[in-house]
Amino acid sequence: MIAAQLVPSPVGPLALLAREGVLVAAGFTAEPKEMFARLTPALQAEGLEIVDDLGAASEAALAYLAGDLDALDAVPVSQPGSPTRRRLHAALREVKAGTTVSYAELAERAGLPKTAARAAGSACAQNLIAPFVPCHRVLPSGGGYGGYYYGVPVKEWLLAHERGGIVNPA
Repeated sequence: MIAAQLVPSPVGPLALLAREGVLVAAGFTAEPKEMFARLTPALQAEGLEIVDDLGAASEAALAYLAGDLDALDAVPVSQPGSPTRRRLHAALREVKAGTTVSYAELAERAGLPKTAARAAGSACAQNLIAPFVPCHRVLPSGGGYGGYYYGVPVKEWLLAHERGGIVNPA
C-alpha cells in the first residue's frame, strides 16, 4: 500500500507518498492522487491510503520548512529510471541547499559530459520526488529560473527559503 500525507507549506500543500518508509513521490499539490497517477503501474496496483502521519518523511519536510535545510537529505527515496537518470537524480541530491547548478554542471556531477545537459533537464522534468530530490536547484546557464513542474513561483520560493530570503508566493 502507498501511504500519502499532506504537509502544509507556505506555497501550498506538499503531498508525500511512501511505500514501506521509502518516499516514492512528493510534490506541491493538494491532491495526492495526482502524484499517485505518476507512479509505475506496479506501485499503483498497491493502492493509495491517506494517513495522518508518514513519520520520518513528514518530520523531515516540516523541519526543512522550519529552516533545517539539510533535513530532507536523510530521507530514503526511490523512483524509476535508467541508470543514467538514476545517476542524475543521485547527483541532484548532492547539490547543497542554498546553492544552484546549471543543467550542464549537473550532467558533469553525474559523470556525463556537459553536452548531456538535455538529459539532465529530462531527469529534472521527470523527477517524482520534489523537493527531496531538489530539481529546483538547477537553473539554465543562460539565466532565469527555467521551468518547474509546480510553477516558477514555487521554485523561486524554495530557492529564497534556502538562501534565507523571504518571497511571497504568487
